[in-house]
Amino acid sequence: MDERSGAEVTPRRRVPSWAVDVALIGLALLDAWLGLEQADLSAKVAAGVAILALLIRRRHPYAGFVLTLPMLAFSFSVVAVLIALYSVAAETRDRRLVTLCVAVVILGYAVPWQGQIDVESGRSVLIDALYALLMGAAPAVLGQLVQARRDLTSRLKEIAEARDHERLLIEQTILAKERAQLAREMHDVVSHQVSLIAVQAGVLQVTPAGPDTKDVASSIRRLSVDTLDELRHMVTLLRASGGASTDLAPQPTLAVLPALIANSGIETTIEGELPSDVDAATQRAVYRTVQEALTNVRKHAPGATAAVHLWHHENGMGVTITNGPSTRPTLSLPSAQHGLIGLRERAELLEGTLAAGPTPGGGYRVQLRLPPAQG
Repeated sequence: MDERSGAEVTPRRRVPSWAVDVALIGLALLDAWLGLEQADLSAKVAAGVAILALLIRRRHPYAGFVLTLPMLAFSFSVVAVLIALYSVAAETRDRRLVTLCVAVVILGYAVPWQGQIDVESGRSVLIDALYALLMGAAPAVLGQLVQARRDLTSRLKEIAEARDHERLLIEQTILAKERAQLAREMHDVVSHQVSLIAVQAGVLQVTPAGPDTKDVASSIRRLSVDTLDELRHMVTLLRASGGASTDLAPQPTLAVLPALIANSGIETTIEGELPSDVDAATQRAVYRTVQEALTNVRKHAPGATAAVHLWHHENGMGVTITNGPSTRPTLSLPSAQHGLIGLRERAELLEGTLAAGPTPGGGYRVQLRLPPAQG
Protein backbone atom coordinates (compact mmCIF):
# COMPACT_ATOMS: atom_id res chain seq x y z
CA MET A 1 0.00 0.00 0.00
CA ASP A 2 1.18 3.51 -0.78
CA GLU A 3 1.43 5.36 2.57
CA ARG A 4 0.60 8.71 0.97
CA SER A 5 -2.45 7.82 -1.06
CA GLY A 6 -3.53 4.49 0.39
CA ALA A 7 -3.74 3.05 -3.12
CA GLU A 8 -2.28 -0.33 -3.89
CA VAL A 9 0.99 -0.15 -5.80
CA THR A 10 1.20 -2.62 -8.69
CA PRO A 11 4.74 -3.90 -9.21
CA ARG A 12 6.21 -3.53 -12.65
CA ARG A 13 6.40 -6.68 -14.71
CA ARG A 14 9.95 -7.68 -15.54
CA VAL A 15 10.80 -8.89 -19.01
CA PRO A 16 11.59 -12.65 -18.86
CA SER A 17 15.28 -13.46 -19.18
CA TRP A 18 14.65 -15.81 -22.08
CA ALA A 19 12.98 -12.98 -24.02
CA VAL A 20 16.02 -10.75 -23.43
CA ASP A 21 18.34 -13.53 -24.64
CA VAL A 22 16.29 -14.09 -27.78
CA ALA A 23 16.31 -10.36 -28.57
CA LEU A 24 20.08 -10.01 -28.06
CA ILE A 25 20.92 -13.11 -30.08
CA GLY A 26 18.60 -11.88 -32.83
CA LEU A 27 20.42 -8.53 -32.82
CA ALA A 28 23.81 -10.30 -33.04
CA LEU A 29 22.54 -12.46 -35.93
CA LEU A 30 21.32 -9.38 -37.81
CA ASP A 31 24.65 -7.63 -37.25
CA ALA A 32 26.58 -10.68 -38.49
CA TRP A 33 24.35 -11.08 -41.54
CA LEU A 34 24.82 -7.46 -42.54
CA GLY A 35 28.55 -7.36 -41.85
CA LEU A 36 29.61 -10.75 -43.19
CA GLU A 37 27.84 -10.80 -46.52
CA GLN A 38 31.13 -10.78 -48.45
CA ALA A 39 33.28 -12.35 -45.71
CA ASP A 40 35.31 -15.54 -46.04
CA LEU A 41 34.65 -18.84 -44.28
CA SER A 42 36.86 -18.09 -41.26
CA ALA A 43 34.91 -14.92 -40.48
CA LYS A 44 31.59 -16.75 -40.75
CA VAL A 45 32.82 -19.51 -38.43
CA ALA A 46 34.01 -16.93 -35.92
CA ALA A 47 30.61 -15.23 -36.10
CA GLY A 48 28.80 -18.53 -35.51
CA VAL A 49 30.97 -19.36 -32.51
CA ALA A 50 30.45 -15.86 -31.07
CA ILE A 51 26.67 -16.02 -31.44
CA LEU A 52 26.51 -19.49 -29.87
CA ALA A 53 28.71 -18.22 -27.02
CA LEU A 54 25.94 -15.79 -26.09
CA LEU A 55 23.89 -18.78 -24.94
CA ILE A 56 26.29 -19.33 -22.02
CA ARG A 57 26.89 -15.68 -21.13
CA ARG A 58 24.80 -15.83 -17.94
CA ARG A 59 26.37 -18.97 -16.45
CA HIS A 60 29.89 -18.51 -17.83
CA PRO A 61 30.38 -14.83 -18.73
CA TYR A 62 34.19 -15.04 -19.05
CA ALA A 63 34.12 -18.05 -21.36
CA GLY A 64 31.43 -16.43 -23.48
CA PHE A 65 33.48 -13.23 -23.71
CA VAL A 66 36.64 -15.05 -24.82
CA LEU A 67 34.74 -16.99 -27.50
CA THR A 68 33.44 -13.76 -29.04
CA LEU A 69 36.84 -12.03 -29.28
CA PRO A 70 37.78 -13.50 -32.72
CA MET A 71 35.00 -11.37 -34.21
CA LEU A 72 37.21 -8.30 -33.61
CA ALA A 73 39.86 -9.72 -35.95
CA PHE A 74 37.67 -11.04 -38.73
CA SER A 75 35.00 -8.40 -39.21
CA PHE A 76 33.43 -5.17 -38.08
CA SER A 77 30.38 -7.06 -36.72
CA VAL A 78 31.06 -6.66 -33.01
CA VAL A 79 27.59 -6.70 -31.44
CA ALA A 80 28.20 -10.19 -30.01
CA VAL A 81 31.43 -8.96 -28.41
CA LEU A 82 29.69 -5.98 -26.83
CA ILE A 83 26.89 -8.17 -25.45
CA ALA A 84 29.46 -10.55 -23.92
CA LEU A 85 31.36 -7.60 -22.40
CA TYR A 86 28.13 -6.30 -20.88
CA SER A 87 27.49 -9.72 -19.31
CA VAL A 88 30.96 -9.76 -17.76
CA ALA A 89 30.50 -6.26 -16.31
CA ALA A 90 27.04 -7.13 -14.96
CA GLU A 91 28.19 -10.31 -13.17
CA THR A 92 31.71 -9.66 -11.87
CA ARG A 93 32.59 -7.54 -8.84
CA ASP A 94 36.28 -7.30 -9.68
CA ARG A 95 36.78 -3.90 -11.30
CA ARG A 96 40.26 -4.85 -12.47
CA LEU A 97 38.92 -7.72 -14.56
CA VAL A 98 36.26 -5.45 -16.04
CA THR A 99 38.92 -2.87 -16.93
CA LEU A 100 41.06 -5.57 -18.53
CA CYS A 101 38.15 -6.80 -20.66
CA VAL A 102 37.38 -3.23 -21.73
CA ALA A 103 41.02 -2.71 -22.75
CA VAL A 104 40.97 -5.92 -24.80
CA VAL A 105 37.85 -4.78 -26.68
CA ILE A 106 39.27 -1.30 -27.31
CA LEU A 107 42.55 -2.68 -28.65
CA GLY A 108 40.79 -5.36 -30.66
CA TYR A 109 38.53 -2.81 -32.26
CA ALA A 110 41.29 -0.26 -32.92
CA VAL A 111 43.99 -2.59 -34.29
CA PRO A 112 43.89 -2.82 -38.14
CA TRP A 113 43.67 -6.62 -38.37
CA GLN A 114 43.15 -6.57 -42.14
CA GLY A 115 46.20 -4.40 -42.71
CA GLN A 116 44.17 -1.38 -43.72
CA ILE A 117 45.24 1.83 -41.99
CA ASP A 118 43.41 5.04 -42.73
CA VAL A 119 45.90 7.89 -42.38
CA GLU A 120 44.10 10.50 -44.41
CA SER A 121 43.99 12.92 -41.54
CA GLY A 122 44.58 13.29 -37.83
CA ARG A 123 40.85 13.84 -37.39
CA SER A 124 40.15 10.38 -38.82
CA VAL A 125 42.55 8.74 -36.38
CA LEU A 126 41.02 10.70 -33.48
CA ILE A 127 37.48 9.69 -34.48
CA ASP A 128 38.51 6.02 -34.73
CA ALA A 129 40.12 6.20 -31.27
CA LEU A 130 37.00 7.81 -29.84
CA TYR A 131 34.78 5.15 -31.37
CA ALA A 132 37.02 2.41 -29.96
CA LEU A 133 36.90 3.96 -26.48
CA LEU A 134 33.12 4.29 -26.53
CA MET A 135 32.75 0.81 -27.98
CA GLY A 136 34.57 -0.72 -25.03
CA ALA A 137 33.42 1.57 -22.22
CA ALA A 138 29.69 1.80 -22.93
CA PRO A 139 28.78 -1.90 -22.38
CA ALA A 140 30.97 -2.07 -19.28
CA VAL A 141 29.41 1.02 -17.72
CA LEU A 142 25.93 -0.25 -18.51
CA GLY A 143 26.70 -3.65 -16.98
CA GLN A 144 28.07 -2.08 -13.80
CA LEU A 145 24.97 0.12 -13.52
CA VAL A 146 22.70 -2.91 -13.88
CA GLN A 147 24.70 -4.74 -11.21
CA ALA A 148 24.47 -1.75 -8.85
CA ARG A 149 20.72 -1.50 -9.45
CA ARG A 150 20.31 -5.21 -8.72
CA ASP A 151 22.31 -4.92 -5.49
CA LEU A 152 20.38 -1.82 -4.44
CA THR A 153 17.05 -3.54 -5.08
CA SER A 154 18.14 -6.51 -2.97
CA ARG A 155 19.32 -4.28 -0.12
CA LEU A 156 16.13 -2.21 -0.19
CA LYS A 157 14.09 -5.40 0.05
CA GLU A 158 16.14 -6.57 3.03
CA ILE A 159 15.80 -3.17 4.71
CA ALA A 160 12.04 -3.20 4.13
CA GLU A 161 11.78 -6.68 5.66
CA ALA A 162 13.91 -5.63 8.61
CA ARG A 163 11.79 -2.52 9.15
CA ASP A 164 8.58 -4.54 8.99
CA HIS A 165 9.98 -6.97 11.52
CA GLU A 166 11.18 -4.16 13.78
CA ARG A 167 7.82 -2.39 13.46
CA LEU A 168 6.08 -5.60 14.52
CA LEU A 169 8.36 -5.90 17.54
CA ILE A 170 7.69 -2.28 18.49
CA GLU A 171 3.94 -2.81 18.18
CA GLN A 172 4.17 -5.91 20.36
CA THR A 173 6.21 -3.98 22.94
CA ILE A 174 3.73 -1.11 23.01
CA LEU A 175 0.84 -3.55 23.29
CA ALA A 176 2.54 -5.35 26.17
CA LYS A 177 3.08 -2.05 27.99
CA GLU A 178 -0.56 -1.06 27.53
CA ARG A 179 -1.75 -4.39 28.85
CA ALA A 180 0.62 -4.17 31.80
CA GLN A 181 -0.79 -0.73 32.58
CA LEU A 182 -4.33 -2.11 32.37
CA ALA A 183 -3.35 -4.92 34.70
CA ARG A 184 -2.05 -2.40 37.22
CA GLU A 185 -5.24 -0.34 36.93
CA MET A 186 -7.34 -3.46 37.39
CA HIS A 187 -5.39 -4.31 40.51
CA ASP A 188 -5.48 -0.76 41.92
CA VAL A 189 -9.05 0.16 41.04
CA VAL A 190 -11.22 -2.83 40.24
CA SER A 191 -9.75 -5.14 42.87
CA HIS A 192 -10.11 -2.42 45.51
CA GLN A 193 -13.75 -1.82 44.63
CA VAL A 194 -14.58 -5.52 44.48
CA SER A 195 -13.05 -5.91 47.93
CA LEU A 196 -15.26 -3.11 49.21
CA ILE A 197 -18.30 -4.81 47.69
CA ALA A 198 -17.38 -8.02 49.48
CA VAL A 199 -16.97 -6.19 52.77
CA GLN A 200 -20.28 -4.36 52.38
CA ALA A 201 -22.03 -7.58 51.45
CA GLY A 202 -20.61 -9.21 54.59
CA VAL A 203 -21.92 -6.33 56.70
CA LEU A 204 -25.32 -6.61 55.04
CA GLN A 205 -25.38 -10.33 55.78
CA VAL A 206 -24.93 -9.85 59.53
CA THR A 207 -26.89 -6.60 59.88
CA PRO A 208 -30.53 -7.05 60.98
CA ALA A 209 -33.20 -5.42 58.89
CA GLY A 210 -33.42 -1.74 59.70
CA PRO A 211 -32.63 1.77 58.49
CA ASP A 212 -28.94 0.96 57.94
CA THR A 213 -29.74 -1.93 55.61
CA LYS A 214 -30.91 0.38 52.87
CA ASP A 215 -27.74 2.48 53.10
CA VAL A 216 -25.49 -0.62 52.86
CA ALA A 217 -27.44 -1.93 49.85
CA SER A 218 -27.20 1.47 48.16
CA SER A 219 -23.43 1.51 48.74
CA ILE A 220 -23.09 -1.96 47.23
CA ARG A 221 -25.11 -0.90 44.18
CA ARG A 222 -22.98 2.23 43.68
CA LEU A 223 -19.71 0.28 43.96
CA SER A 224 -20.99 -2.36 41.54
CA VAL A 225 -21.91 0.26 38.93
CA ASP A 226 -18.52 1.97 39.28
CA THR A 227 -16.70 -1.36 38.96
CA LEU A 228 -18.73 -2.29 35.89
CA ASP A 229 -17.85 1.06 34.28
CA GLU A 230 -14.15 0.46 34.97
CA LEU A 231 -14.34 -3.01 33.43
CA ARG A 232 -16.12 -1.69 30.34
CA HIS A 233 -13.46 0.99 29.94
CA MET A 234 -10.64 -1.55 30.18
CA VAL A 235 -12.30 -3.92 27.73
CA THR A 236 -12.64 -1.02 25.28
CA LEU A 237 -8.94 -0.21 25.61
CA LEU A 238 -8.01 -3.85 25.10
CA ARG A 239 -10.09 -4.00 21.92
CA ALA A 240 -8.54 -0.79 20.61
CA SER A 241 -4.96 -1.87 21.31
CA GLY A 242 -5.37 -5.47 20.26
CA GLY A 243 -6.90 -4.86 16.84
CA ALA A 244 -9.43 -7.32 15.50
CA SER A 245 -8.54 -9.93 18.10
CA THR A 246 -8.88 -9.22 21.80
CA ASP A 247 -7.23 -12.43 22.99
CA LEU A 248 -3.88 -12.05 24.67
CA ALA A 249 -1.08 -13.51 22.57
CA PRO A 250 0.45 -16.67 24.11
CA GLN A 251 3.88 -16.19 25.62
CA PRO A 252 6.65 -17.87 23.59
CA THR A 253 8.20 -21.11 24.82
CA LEU A 254 11.01 -23.38 23.69
CA ALA A 255 8.47 -25.42 21.74
CA VAL A 256 8.07 -22.62 19.18
CA LEU A 257 11.80 -21.92 18.89
CA PRO A 258 12.19 -24.07 15.71
CA ALA A 259 9.37 -22.11 14.06
CA LEU A 260 11.12 -18.82 14.92
CA ILE A 261 14.34 -20.07 13.32
CA ALA A 262 12.53 -21.43 10.25
CA ASN A 263 10.78 -18.09 9.65
CA SER A 264 13.84 -15.90 10.29
CA GLY A 265 14.98 -15.87 6.65
CA ILE A 266 18.52 -16.85 7.76
CA GLU A 267 20.32 -20.14 7.17
CA THR A 268 20.44 -21.29 10.80
CA THR A 269 21.29 -24.54 12.56
CA ILE A 270 20.15 -25.47 16.07
CA GLU A 271 21.63 -28.03 18.41
CA GLY A 272 21.54 -29.00 22.06
CA GLU A 273 18.68 -28.79 24.54
CA LEU A 274 17.68 -27.43 27.93
CA PRO A 275 16.31 -29.36 30.90
CA SER A 276 12.68 -30.39 30.62
CA ASP A 277 11.73 -28.64 33.89
CA VAL A 278 12.78 -25.14 32.78
CA ASP A 279 10.36 -22.51 34.07
CA ALA A 280 8.32 -20.23 31.80
CA ALA A 281 10.41 -17.11 32.51
CA THR A 282 13.61 -18.86 31.45
CA GLN A 283 11.97 -20.16 28.28
CA ARG A 284 10.84 -16.63 27.39
CA ALA A 285 14.34 -15.26 28.02
CA VAL A 286 15.93 -17.88 25.75
CA TYR A 287 13.34 -17.28 23.02
CA ARG A 288 13.75 -13.48 23.11
CA THR A 289 17.54 -13.79 23.04
CA VAL A 290 17.47 -15.97 19.92
CA GLN A 291 14.87 -13.67 18.32
CA GLU A 292 16.92 -10.51 18.91
CA ALA A 293 20.18 -12.13 17.81
CA LEU A 294 18.70 -13.36 14.51
CA THR A 295 17.14 -9.93 13.93
CA ASN A 296 20.57 -8.31 14.33
CA VAL A 297 22.10 -10.85 11.92
CA ARG A 298 19.59 -9.93 9.25
CA LYS A 299 20.09 -6.19 9.81
CA HIS A 300 23.87 -6.01 10.22
CA ALA A 301 25.27 -9.17 8.55
CA PRO A 302 23.25 -9.84 5.38
CA GLY A 303 23.92 -13.23 3.84
CA ALA A 304 25.59 -14.62 6.98
CA THR A 305 24.76 -18.02 8.45
CA ALA A 306 23.98 -18.55 12.13
CA ALA A 307 24.15 -21.34 14.70
CA VAL A 308 22.02 -21.66 17.85
CA HIS A 309 23.43 -23.82 20.65
CA LEU A 310 21.33 -24.69 23.71
CA TRP A 311 23.43 -25.97 26.62
CA HIS A 312 23.22 -26.84 30.32
CA HIS A 313 25.46 -28.32 33.05
CA GLU A 314 25.61 -28.37 36.82
CA ASN A 315 26.76 -24.72 37.02
CA GLY A 316 24.21 -23.18 34.72
CA MET A 317 22.42 -23.22 31.38
CA GLY A 318 21.75 -20.91 28.48
CA VAL A 319 21.95 -20.35 24.76
CA THR A 320 24.73 -19.17 22.42
CA ILE A 321 23.99 -17.66 19.01
CA THR A 322 26.94 -17.26 16.66
CA ASN A 323 26.91 -15.90 13.12
CA GLY A 324 29.58 -15.61 10.47
CA PRO A 325 30.63 -12.50 8.56
CA SER A 326 28.30 -10.88 6.05
CA THR A 327 28.59 -11.97 2.42
CA ARG A 328 26.85 -8.96 0.91
CA PRO A 329 27.47 -5.21 1.23
CA THR A 330 25.95 -3.68 4.35
CA LEU A 331 24.36 -0.29 4.82
CA SER A 332 24.92 1.84 7.89
CA LEU A 333 21.64 1.74 9.81
CA PRO A 334 20.92 3.68 13.00
CA SER A 335 20.75 1.55 16.13
CA ALA A 336 20.36 2.50 19.77
CA GLN A 337 21.22 -1.01 21.05
CA HIS A 338 17.88 -1.15 22.85
CA GLY A 339 17.50 -4.82 22.01
CA LEU A 340 20.70 -5.90 23.76
CA ILE A 341 19.94 -3.60 26.68
CA GLY A 342 16.55 -5.24 27.11
CA LEU A 343 18.12 -8.71 26.94
CA ARG A 344 20.65 -7.79 29.63
CA GLU A 345 17.88 -6.47 31.87
CA ARG A 346 15.88 -9.66 31.32
CA ALA A 347 18.95 -11.76 32.17
CA GLU A 348 19.62 -9.77 35.35
CA LEU A 349 16.03 -10.32 36.50
CA LEU A 350 16.73 -14.06 36.28
CA GLU A 351 20.11 -13.65 38.06
CA GLY A 352 21.96 -14.35 34.83
CA THR A 353 24.26 -12.52 32.43
CA LEU A 354 24.32 -11.66 28.74
CA ALA A 355 27.55 -11.30 26.77
CA ALA A 356 27.74 -10.04 23.19
CA GLY A 357 30.66 -9.17 20.95
CA PRO A 358 32.50 -9.88 17.69
CA THR A 359 34.28 -13.15 16.96
CA PRO A 360 37.83 -13.50 15.56
CA GLY A 361 36.45 -14.62 12.18
CA GLY A 362 34.49 -11.43 11.60
CA GLY A 363 31.17 -12.69 12.94
CA TYR A 364 29.28 -12.00 16.15
CA ARG A 365 28.33 -14.01 19.24
CA VAL A 366 25.52 -13.51 21.77
CA GLN A 367 25.47 -15.72 24.87
CA LEU A 368 22.80 -15.88 27.59
CA ARG A 369 23.98 -17.57 30.80
CA LEU A 370 21.42 -18.40 33.51
CA PRO A 371 21.56 -20.21 36.85
CA PRO A 372 20.76 -23.95 36.85
CA ALA A 373 17.14 -24.99 37.11
CA GLN A 374 15.86 -25.30 40.64
CA GLY A 375 14.83 -28.89 41.25
